[in-house]
Amino acid sequence: MEKTFKFDDDLTVNRLGYGTMQLTGNGVWGPVADPDNAVKVIETAIDNGVNFIDTADAYGPFYANLYLRKALQERPHNHVMVATKVGQTRQGPDIWTPTGVPAYLRQQVELNLFTLGLDHIDLLQLHRIDPTVPLADQIGVLKDMQDEGKIKHIGLSQVSVDQLKAAEKIAPIVSVQNMYNLSNRQDEDVLDYADAHHIAFIPWFPLATGKLIDNPTLTTIAQKYDASPAQIALAWLLKRSDVILPIPGTKSTDHELQNIHGADIDLSQADFDALKALAK
Repeated sequence: MEKTFKFDDDLTVNRLGYGTMQLTGNGVWGPVADPDNAVKVIETAIDNGVNFIDTADAYGPFYANLYLRKALQERPHNHVMVATKVGQTRQGPDIWTPTGVPAYLRQQVELNLFTLGLDHIDLLQLHRIDPTVPLADQIGVLKDMQDEGKIKHIGLSQVSVDQLKAAEKIAPIVSVQNMYNLSNRQDEDVLDYADAHHIAFIPWFPLATGKLIDNPTLTTIAQKYDASPAQIALAWLLKRSDVILPIPGTKSTDHELQNIHGADIDLSQADFDALKALAK
Protein backbone atom coordinates (compact mmCIF):
# COMPACT_ATOMS: atom_id res chain seq x y z
CA MET A 1 0.00 0.00 0.00
CA GLU A 2 1.39 3.37 -1.04
CA LYS A 3 1.64 5.91 1.78
CA THR A 4 1.83 8.91 -0.57
CA PHE A 5 0.16 10.22 -3.73
CA LYS A 6 1.99 12.18 -6.42
CA PHE A 7 0.12 15.01 -8.14
CA ASP A 8 3.17 16.25 -10.03
CA ASP A 9 6.94 16.48 -9.65
CA ASP A 10 6.57 19.19 -6.99
CA LEU A 11 3.50 17.92 -5.11
CA THR A 12 3.58 14.58 -3.34
CA VAL A 13 1.35 14.26 -0.27
CA ASN A 14 0.71 11.77 2.49
CA ARG A 15 -2.52 10.05 1.54
CA LEU A 16 -4.36 10.60 4.82
CA GLY A 17 -5.41 14.24 4.78
CA TYR A 18 -7.71 16.47 6.79
CA GLY A 19 -11.01 18.15 5.90
CA THR A 20 -12.04 21.43 7.49
CA MET A 21 -15.83 21.20 7.10
CA GLN A 22 -16.50 20.00 10.65
CA LEU A 23 -14.63 23.00 12.05
CA THR A 24 -17.73 25.01 11.18
CA GLY A 25 -20.24 22.26 10.46
CA ASN A 26 -23.25 21.99 8.21
CA GLY A 27 -25.47 23.73 10.73
CA VAL A 28 -23.12 26.58 11.63
CA TRP A 29 -23.49 29.95 9.97
CA GLY A 30 -20.60 32.17 11.03
CA PRO A 31 -17.64 31.72 13.39
CA VAL A 32 -17.42 28.89 15.89
CA ALA A 33 -17.41 29.53 19.63
CA ASP A 34 -13.70 28.67 19.97
CA PRO A 35 -11.70 29.75 16.90
CA ASP A 36 -8.42 29.05 18.70
CA ASN A 37 -9.39 25.39 19.04
CA ALA A 38 -10.23 25.21 15.35
CA VAL A 39 -6.74 26.46 14.51
CA LYS A 40 -5.18 24.08 17.04
CA VAL A 41 -6.84 21.06 15.42
CA ILE A 42 -5.34 22.00 12.05
CA GLU A 43 -1.94 22.61 13.64
CA THR A 44 -2.14 19.17 15.29
CA ALA A 45 -2.77 17.61 11.90
CA ILE A 46 0.17 19.43 10.32
CA ASP A 47 2.50 18.64 13.23
CA ASN A 48 1.74 14.94 12.81
CA GLY A 49 2.44 14.60 9.11
CA VAL A 50 -0.76 15.73 7.41
CA ASN A 51 0.23 17.79 4.37
CA PHE A 52 -3.00 17.66 2.34
CA ILE A 53 -5.89 19.76 3.66
CA ASP A 54 -9.28 20.21 2.02
CA THR A 55 -11.52 23.23 2.52
CA ALA A 56 -14.14 25.28 0.63
CA ASP A 57 -15.42 28.82 0.39
CA ALA A 58 -18.86 27.64 1.55
CA TYR A 59 -17.65 26.25 4.90
CA GLY A 60 -18.68 28.86 7.40
CA PRO A 61 -18.85 30.50 4.82
CA PHE A 62 -15.13 31.30 4.57
CA TYR A 63 -14.49 30.75 8.29
CA ALA A 64 -12.84 27.37 7.68
CA ASN A 65 -10.50 29.13 5.25
CA LEU A 66 -9.65 31.73 7.87
CA TYR A 67 -8.83 29.08 10.48
CA LEU A 68 -6.68 27.28 7.93
CA ARG A 69 -4.93 30.53 7.01
CA LYS A 70 -4.02 31.12 10.67
CA ALA A 71 -2.67 27.56 11.05
CA LEU A 72 -0.58 27.90 7.90
CA GLN A 73 0.85 31.16 9.19
CA GLU A 74 1.78 29.42 12.44
CA ARG A 75 3.53 26.62 10.51
CA PRO A 76 5.36 28.53 7.73
CA HIS A 77 8.03 25.87 7.27
CA ASN A 78 5.60 22.98 6.74
CA HIS A 79 4.56 22.70 3.11
CA VAL A 80 0.87 21.86 2.97
CA MET A 81 -1.02 21.23 -0.23
CA VAL A 82 -4.30 23.12 0.06
CA ALA A 83 -7.36 22.00 -1.87
CA THR A 84 -10.38 24.28 -1.92
CA LYS A 85 -13.69 24.42 -3.78
CA VAL A 86 -15.94 26.96 -5.47
CA GLY A 87 -19.32 26.75 -7.17
CA GLN A 88 -21.55 25.78 -4.23
CA THR A 89 -23.42 28.67 -2.62
CA ARG A 90 -25.25 28.77 0.70
CA GLN A 91 -28.40 30.71 1.45
CA GLY A 92 -28.47 29.51 5.06
CA PRO A 93 -26.86 26.90 7.33
CA ASP A 94 -28.30 23.91 5.43
CA ILE A 95 -29.31 25.40 2.08
CA TRP A 96 -26.87 24.68 -0.76
CA THR A 97 -27.22 25.76 -4.40
CA PRO A 98 -24.74 25.09 -7.24
CA THR A 99 -23.73 28.31 -9.00
CA GLY A 100 -21.42 27.98 -11.97
CA VAL A 101 -21.62 31.40 -13.61
CA PRO A 102 -18.04 32.03 -14.79
CA ALA A 103 -17.82 35.51 -13.28
CA TYR A 104 -18.93 34.12 -9.93
CA LEU A 105 -16.42 31.26 -10.07
CA ARG A 106 -13.63 33.72 -10.85
CA GLN A 107 -14.69 35.95 -7.96
CA GLN A 108 -14.72 32.98 -5.56
CA VAL A 109 -11.27 31.81 -6.62
CA GLU A 110 -9.96 35.32 -5.90
CA LEU A 111 -11.72 35.33 -2.51
CA ASN A 112 -10.25 31.92 -1.69
CA LEU A 113 -6.79 33.27 -2.45
CA PHE A 114 -7.49 36.23 -0.14
CA THR A 115 -9.01 34.31 2.77
CA LEU A 116 -6.38 31.56 2.62
CA GLY A 117 -3.52 34.03 2.27
CA LEU A 118 -2.10 32.23 -0.77
CA ASP A 119 -0.72 33.47 -4.08
CA HIS A 120 -2.02 30.38 -5.89
CA ILE A 121 -4.24 27.40 -5.12
CA ASP A 122 -2.66 23.96 -5.46
CA LEU A 123 -5.97 22.23 -6.16
CA LEU A 124 -9.18 24.05 -7.05
CA GLN A 125 -12.22 21.81 -7.30
CA LEU A 126 -15.60 22.65 -8.76
CA HIS A 127 -17.80 21.95 -5.72
CA ARG A 128 -20.80 21.04 -7.87
CA ILE A 129 -21.54 21.23 -11.58
CA ASP A 130 -24.27 23.78 -12.20
CA PRO A 131 -26.76 22.16 -14.62
CA THR A 132 -27.94 25.59 -15.81
CA VAL A 133 -24.51 26.66 -17.11
CA PRO A 134 -22.56 24.93 -19.91
CA LEU A 135 -19.80 22.74 -18.47
CA ALA A 136 -17.34 24.28 -20.92
CA ASP A 137 -17.97 27.69 -19.37
CA GLN A 138 -17.49 26.42 -15.81
CA ILE A 139 -14.31 24.43 -16.44
CA GLY A 140 -13.18 27.00 -18.99
CA VAL A 141 -12.90 29.86 -16.50
CA LEU A 142 -10.95 27.63 -14.11
CA LYS A 143 -8.63 26.69 -16.99
CA ASP A 144 -8.17 30.41 -17.72
CA MET A 145 -7.14 31.03 -14.12
CA GLN A 146 -4.85 28.02 -14.27
CA ASP A 147 -3.16 29.58 -17.29
CA GLU A 148 -2.84 32.80 -15.28
CA GLY A 149 -0.97 30.92 -12.54
CA LYS A 150 -3.67 31.31 -9.88
CA ILE A 151 -4.65 27.63 -9.95
CA LYS A 152 -2.17 24.78 -10.22
CA HIS A 153 -4.55 21.83 -10.61
CA ILE A 154 -8.27 21.45 -11.31
CA GLY A 155 -10.60 18.88 -9.78
CA LEU A 156 -14.31 18.06 -9.59
CA SER A 157 -16.72 17.12 -6.82
CA GLN A 158 -19.70 14.75 -6.85
CA VAL A 159 -19.63 13.82 -10.53
CA SER A 160 -20.32 10.79 -12.70
CA VAL A 161 -17.82 9.10 -14.98
CA ASP A 162 -19.47 10.73 -17.99
CA GLN A 163 -19.18 14.18 -16.41
CA LEU A 164 -15.55 13.52 -15.55
CA LYS A 165 -14.79 12.47 -19.12
CA ALA A 166 -16.57 15.55 -20.47
CA ALA A 167 -14.55 17.84 -18.20
CA GLU A 168 -11.30 16.15 -19.24
CA LYS A 169 -11.95 17.31 -22.81
CA ILE A 170 -11.81 20.91 -21.55
CA ALA A 171 -8.91 20.80 -19.06
CA PRO A 172 -6.74 18.23 -17.26
CA ILE A 173 -8.59 16.91 -14.19
CA VAL A 174 -6.43 15.56 -11.36
CA SER A 175 -9.00 14.81 -8.65
CA VAL A 176 -12.57 13.78 -7.92
CA GLN A 177 -14.22 14.38 -4.55
CA ASN A 178 -17.28 12.15 -4.25
CA MET A 179 -19.10 10.64 -1.28
CA TYR A 180 -17.60 7.24 -0.50
CA ASN A 181 -17.23 5.18 2.67
CA LEU A 182 -17.69 1.66 4.01
CA SER A 183 -21.48 1.84 3.89
CA ASN A 184 -21.99 4.00 0.79
CA ARG A 185 -20.13 2.97 -2.35
CA GLN A 186 -22.57 3.98 -5.05
CA ASP A 187 -19.74 5.75 -6.92
CA GLU A 188 -17.56 2.66 -7.24
CA ASP A 189 -17.40 3.20 -11.01
CA VAL A 190 -15.97 6.70 -10.52
CA LEU A 191 -13.33 5.31 -8.18
CA ASP A 192 -12.44 2.58 -10.68
CA TYR A 193 -12.04 5.19 -13.43
CA ALA A 194 -9.88 7.35 -11.15
CA ASP A 195 -7.78 4.33 -10.21
CA ALA A 196 -7.20 3.44 -13.86
CA HIS A 197 -6.13 7.00 -14.76
CA HIS A 198 -4.17 8.03 -11.62
CA ILE A 199 -6.76 10.61 -10.61
CA ALA A 200 -6.91 11.37 -6.89
CA PHE A 201 -10.19 10.14 -5.40
CA ILE A 202 -10.98 12.21 -2.30
CA PRO A 203 -13.91 10.61 -0.44
CA TRP A 204 -16.02 13.09 1.46
CA PHE A 205 -18.00 11.73 4.41
CA PRO A 206 -15.31 9.02 4.79
CA LEU A 207 -16.48 8.04 8.28
CA ALA A 208 -20.20 8.72 7.70
CA THR A 209 -19.96 11.11 10.67
CA GLY A 210 -19.86 8.30 13.19
CA LYS A 211 -22.78 6.33 11.77
CA LEU A 212 -20.52 3.32 11.18
CA ILE A 213 -19.56 2.98 14.84
CA ASP A 214 -22.29 0.50 15.84
CA ASN A 215 -21.71 -1.97 13.01
CA PRO A 216 -20.88 -5.32 14.66
CA THR A 217 -18.46 -6.45 11.95
CA LEU A 218 -16.56 -3.19 12.15
CA THR A 219 -16.55 -3.29 15.95
CA THR A 220 -15.23 -6.86 16.05
CA ILE A 221 -12.43 -6.14 13.59
CA ALA A 222 -11.53 -2.93 15.46
CA GLN A 223 -11.14 -4.92 18.68
CA LYS A 224 -8.86 -7.36 16.88
CA TYR A 225 -6.47 -4.53 15.93
CA ASP A 226 -6.90 -2.71 19.26
CA ALA A 227 -8.20 0.21 17.25
CA SER A 228 -11.30 2.37 17.02
CA PRO A 229 -13.98 1.69 14.37
CA ALA A 230 -13.08 5.02 12.75
CA GLN A 231 -9.44 3.99 12.44
CA ILE A 232 -10.45 0.71 10.80
CA ALA A 233 -12.79 2.52 8.39
CA LEU A 234 -9.91 4.78 7.35
CA ALA A 235 -7.51 1.85 7.06
CA TRP A 236 -10.02 0.14 4.76
CA LEU A 237 -10.23 3.19 2.48
CA LEU A 238 -6.45 3.44 2.26
CA LYS A 239 -6.19 -0.24 1.34
CA ARG A 240 -9.05 -0.07 -1.16
CA SER A 241 -7.03 1.97 -3.69
CA ASP A 242 -3.73 3.85 -3.81
CA VAL A 243 -5.52 6.85 -5.36
CA ILE A 244 -7.84 7.32 -2.37
CA LEU A 245 -6.98 10.33 -0.19
CA PRO A 246 -9.32 10.28 2.82
CA ILE A 247 -9.94 13.67 4.45
CA PRO A 248 -11.63 12.90 7.79
CA GLY A 249 -12.63 16.02 9.67
CA THR A 250 -13.00 16.64 13.39
CA LYS A 251 -13.18 19.46 15.92
CA SER A 252 -11.10 17.50 18.44
CA THR A 253 -7.31 17.26 18.58
CA ASP A 254 -7.62 13.83 20.25
CA HIS A 255 -9.83 12.52 17.46
CA GLU A 256 -7.48 14.00 14.88
CA LEU A 257 -4.55 12.08 16.36
CA GLN A 258 -6.64 8.90 16.39
CA ASN A 259 -7.56 9.40 12.73
CA ILE A 260 -3.92 9.93 11.77
CA HIS A 261 -2.94 6.63 13.41
CA GLY A 262 -5.52 4.88 11.24
CA ALA A 263 -2.95 5.11 8.45
CA ASP A 264 -0.67 2.80 10.47
CA ILE A 265 -3.10 -0.13 10.43
CA ASP A 266 -2.45 -2.82 7.82
CA LEU A 267 -5.64 -4.81 7.41
CA SER A 268 -5.43 -8.47 6.46
CA GLN A 269 -7.08 -9.42 3.18
CA ALA A 270 -9.71 -11.41 5.06
CA ASP A 271 -10.66 -8.44 7.22
CA PHE A 272 -10.62 -6.12 4.20
CA ASP A 273 -13.02 -8.46 2.38
CA ALA A 274 -15.30 -8.77 5.41
CA LEU A 275 -15.59 -4.99 5.57
CA LYS A 276 -16.05 -4.73 1.82
CA ALA A 277 -19.14 -6.92 2.12
CA LEU A 278 -20.83 -4.39 4.41
CA ALA A 279 -22.12 -2.35 1.48
CA LYS A 280 -23.85 -5.28 -0.20
